[in-house]
Amino acid sequence: METKRNKKILVITTGGTIAMRYEKDAGVVPCDELIEFLSSFSQLKEVADIDVSEFSNVPSPHMTPEMMFELSKFLDKAIVKYDGAVITHGTDTLEETAFLLDLVLTTRKPVILTAAMRSGNDIGLDGPRNIIGSVRVAAHPSSIDKGVLVVMNDEIHTARDVLKADTGRVNSFESPGYGAIGLLDTDDVVYHRQILYRENVWTPKINPEVDLIKVTAGMDGRYIQASIDCGVKGIVIEALGKGNIPPSMIPALLDALKRNIVVVVVSRVNTGRVLPEYGYIGGGKDLASYGVILGGDLKGPKARIKLMCLLGKYDDIESIKKFF
Repeated sequence: METKRNKKILVITTGGTIAMRYEKDAGVVPCDELIEFLSSFSQLKEVADIDVSEFSNVPSPHMTPEMMFELSKFLDKAIVKYDGAVITHGTDTLEETAFLLDLVLTTRKPVILTAAMRSGNDIGLDGPRNIIGSVRVAAHPSSIDKGVLVVMNDEIHTARDVLKADTGRVNSFESPGYGAIGLLDTDDVVYHRQILYRENVWTPKINPEVDLIKVTAGMDGRYIQASIDCGVKGIVIEALGKGNIPPSMIPALLDALKRNIVVVVVSRVNTGRVLPEYGYIGGGKDLASYGVILGGDLKGPKARIKLMCLLGKYDDIESIKKFF
């Protein structure tokens, strides 16, 4: 049965819709009421002993990789005194923060990210239920050593697989191709599959100079060239299908590789891996022959986060390749 008492959980707030209210004329905007609400939320106290700490109060699009990394350092120190942690976050970049934390955190204790699709004075707001569910998961003994998890709409997802699949539904967070690893029932937290693949990139810093380029039909190399001109250290290309690009992109791609810019190719398709299968010009096999890294089943935003972490730790491309 689920452990309901005596666990000590740290709740860290970072902002997002879960910390916003609708104001006439202004729209949905940040407010300062979430910490007070959490401190007096009686149902939380029935689940675990709670401390609340504000890391930031920013809209999700304002979150940066540098802020995500600072959050990881703050959490690694703070969680020593707790059995687990819950982080409230905006939904737009939640999957990127979750994945960065999953890569760089050193703790084995449960770390849960949650959010809300509806603001604090909206009808049927989902924030309080998601927070209670997240604390339940953080306090559950089966959540130890599962990495960073995302709890939304009574479902538990891994940081690596989850993404925001809809702009407004309360069940907008999904793990395409894999599904949730668990759920919250009325009496317990239930895990119904194991996490078979996890990795860590324990790095003292990140290198945010990584661009993400999405490929479309007939695209040329102008965006790769723009990234080169800006002095980036890495480029992630969300390619077509199993990792294929138009031949008109090849000259700029080769120029990037010649300048020792790390290039990772993933697919713009929701599920499936990129593979060195097609040997025509611009096909995955052709790209791999140039030294492009094929990024498996990761999607573009998370491949970008991963490359930032790897570039913060390694100087040579061979070490980076091993992680993809």
